[in-house]
Amino acid sequence: MANKNQMMVQEKNVTDIVLNRINKMQTEGSLQIPDNYSPENALKSAYLKLLETKDKNNNPVLKTCSEESIANSLLEMVVQGLNPMKNQGYFIPYGNKLTFTRSYLGTIAITKRLPGVKDVKGYAVYKDDEFETEFDLISGSLKVKKYVPNIKNRNPKDLIGAFALIIGEEDILHMEYMDMDQIRAAWNMGA
Repeated sequence: MANKNQMMVQEKNVTDIVLNRINKMQTEGSLQIPDNYSPENALKSAYLKLLETKDKNNNPVLKTCSEESIANSLLEMVVQGLNPMKNQGYFIPYGNKLTFTRSYLGTIAITKRLPGVKDVKGYAVYKDDEFETEFDLISGSLKVKKYVPNIKNRNPKDLIGAFALIIGEEDILHMEYMDMDQIRAAWNMGA
């Protein structure tokens, strides 16, 4: 019972400290929260995630990470307008410091908030797909010239890359392509 009460007190302290800081920043005009985002709900959700998060020695991060780094990671999450319960980011301990790292879904959520962005789509490219890109000298960007997926062959060993599109109201705003070597290198950058 004492351990449960101790965790509840810790939750109150760390989430209250962060929420008070957020409210002060909003009052000062130095922080704007996205529409339909509740810092209170995100902080409660984050605390539930933190209860499950362990360090590399399988110890709870709430006991091994500094209170300051926990508060800073929670503040970072709110400043970005993300929620870990929606898999928009992860809490990762580095020694006694906790960090918040935005996920792919978090990047999509942030991108969709930008003016003029309608949607973000990602597509896998397999060996037997017809896929061609071209470089547009006027915009200085890579564009998809042709993409015809072969839906009959979706074997993971035949995956050769992926591309993502940022879609505006009337046109594609940006396209990014990564081959499997680039994707693996990106995966290896994680904790």
